[in-house]
Amino acid sequence: MTLAKSETATARKRLGFFTRLLDDVSPGERYRLAAEQIGHAEAFGFDSAWIAQHHFHPEEGGLPSPSVFLGYVAARTERIRLGTGVITLPMENPIRVAEDAAVLELLSNGRLEVGFGTGGTRESFEEFGIDSATRGEVYARNLALVRTAWAGKALPSGNMLYPPAPTLIDRVWLATFSVGGAELAGRSGDGLMLSRTQPRPADRLDATLPDLQNPLIDAYLAALPKGRAPRILGSRSLFVAESRKEALRLADIGLTRVAARFAEAGHRIPGTSVHDLIRALDSHVGTPDDVIASLKADDALARTTDLTFQVHSIDPPHTDILRSIELIATHVAPTLGWHRSEAGHLAAAE
Repeated sequence: MTLAKSETATARKRLGFFTRLLDDVSPGERYRLAAEQIGHAEAFGFDSAWIAQHHFHPEEGGLPSPSVFLGYVAARTERIRLGTGVITLPMENPIRVAEDAAVLELLSNGRLEVGFGTGGTRESFEEFGIDSATRGEVYARNLALVRTAWAGKALPSGNMLYPPAPTLIDRVWLATFSVGGAELAGRSGDGLMLSRTQPRPADRLDATLPDLQNPLIDAYLAALPKGRAPRILGSRSLFVAESRKEALRLADIGLTRVAARFAEAGHRIPGTSVHDLIRALDSHVGTPDDVIASLKADDALARTTDLTFQVHSIDPPHTDILRSIELIATHVAPTLGWHRSEAGHLAAAE
């Protein structure tokens, strides 16, 4: 049975902006525009900004080095928390991950949040000399070593992490599609990261995203140690514009592009209209009123502590992303349990 919303509700939900760095420009310009978008989110009161790690395939994420990029962003922001959503830990040296995060934590004045996952394409794993079939085993081993380092315990050869980073042990987030993964996040007292979309089981092709994610939330809460506050991040694809017609026009371009890539990989998305694609790719598109209505129907999102929105897979132009950020902060998020913190300040008038 799904637990009541009140069991995970907080007095104030936190609001996040997620970017996969997919602007249709050169790599360097992608990074500059993404940093500008994060700065804009900070100016409009967003609590956090999250970036994904992807290797080799620019159409998937555009950023192989999250710590380097977040160091750049940290120097250009003051308040917004900076998160990885996620570092693909099986492909990384865990000691280097722990060290980079420790340095970034200091340079950002304690604003780092660290999300980990097992994801990535099979070909990407092969380039790192890892059999994709063993990713779970490598992930568990690497995660344990990162925890050891951040906890200030001796590493296998007796060395200790420098600089120390004891605060990070309580800022780990685990991304998962499975009940087992949610239970692990709960038992460890970590944050649970729920994806903007996820594959449907063969016997549940008509399942909604909340249908799939509510059982994960249940498992996480049941496994969470007594007295440990839940941290549940719900990521959703969201694009807001003043005009429904313009929002749907841009969504049609972006989602059709994604559907074509799916088809090339042998996956079929049912239907071809923009509304078919919005439904199949779990997107929320339209005016503020449109997306407020669709988000309020998402009872898994209502149970989260952190609302995190990204424009992928729509991927509109940069100026439209900036305006969407503004509309989320001023119109959408306040209806979902978020309000600006006292530390935030609005740098641009609505």
